[in-house]
Amino acid sequence: MTAPQSTPQGGPPTRPPAVPVFFISDSTGISVETMGNALLLQFPSVPFERRLVPFLRGVEEARQLRAELDAAMDGPVAPIVFLTVVDEAVREELRRTRAPVIDFVSGHLAQLETPLGVAGDHAPARLHGVGDSHRYNRRMQAVEFAIEHDDGQSVRAIEKADVILVAPSRCGKTPTSMYLALMHGVFIANYPLVDEDLSGEVLPGAIAGLADRCFGLLTTPERLTAVRSERRSGSCYASLEQTRWELTRARRVYSAHGIEYVDSSSRSVEEMSTLILQHLERRGTPAR
Repeated sequence: MTAPQSTPQGGPPTRPPAVPVFFISDSTGISVETMGNALLLQFPSVPFERRLVPFLRGVEEARQLRAELDAAMDGPVAPIVFLTVVDEAVREELRRTRAPVIDFVSGHLAQLETPLGVAGDHAPARLHGVGDSHRYNRRMQAVEFAIEHDDGQSVRAIEKADVILVAPSRCGKTPTSMYLALMHGVFIANYPLVDEDLSGEVLPGAIAGLADRCFGLLTTPERLTAVRSERRSGSCYASLEQTRWELTRARRVYSAHGIEYVDSSSRSVEEMSTLILQHLERRGTPAR
C-alpha cells in the first residue's frame, strides 16, 4: 500500500482506501482477531476496515460467505482474510475464495499431530478453550468480580483481589481490568485516586492496607485532557493544569507506597495486561 498522495491541485494529501479485513471463526473469534491484529499492527501506515464473522457453522454458510469474499475482490482494494476454522469441510470451502487467506489452523494441526502421534479432535471448543470448564468458570467469576469492583463501587471481599489498579480518573483502569478478568481469569478491582488522596499522597482509605496488591497507571497530561474533554469539555476536570497536577501527584503516591506502575499512553490494553501479569508472577501470585 502506498503512502498518502497529494491531489493534482496541490490540496491536502488523500489517504488510500481502507483494506477490508475479515476475521472468520467457527467460535467466538477472539483467537483469530488477536493473531490477525498482531500481524496488522506491523503496517501502521495502512488503513484497515475490520469485520468479525464469528460462529460460522456449516458448509452452506461458508459457501455464502465465500461468495461475499469473491465479490469483495472486485472492489477497489482486495480484502484480507484471517481464518480459524477447524471443521475441514467448512475450511476448505472458504479456502476456495479468490481472496488471500491466512489460515491459522490448516497445516499447524498436522505439524502437531505428526510428532505427537495422535490425531487432533478438530473441535471448535478445543481451539477456543471452552472445553476447560474450570478455567472458563474462573474467568466468568473474575469478570463478575471486576464488574462489582469497578471504579471503587464496592469493597466487598476486596481482599480476594489478585491486583487492585489505582489511577486518576480516565487513565484506562476499566478496560484493562475487564481484559485481565475475561482473558486471564485475574480477580481484579480498580479504584480511582481523587483530589483528596492525591493532595495527601495517600491511598484511599478502603485500600490503604492493601498497597502490596496495588498497581498504578499513568498517562500523559495531554492525552488525559483529550480523553476527559470527550466527556466534559471545557471543565476544570479536563483542563491541562488539572491533569498535570493529578498525574504528578499520582506518581508521588506510587513512589511513597512502593507501587509499580505503567504509562498507558503508548501501550495497548494487551501490553499493559502482560506487564501486570509479569508483576503478579514476580510477586508470587500468577494468574490462575
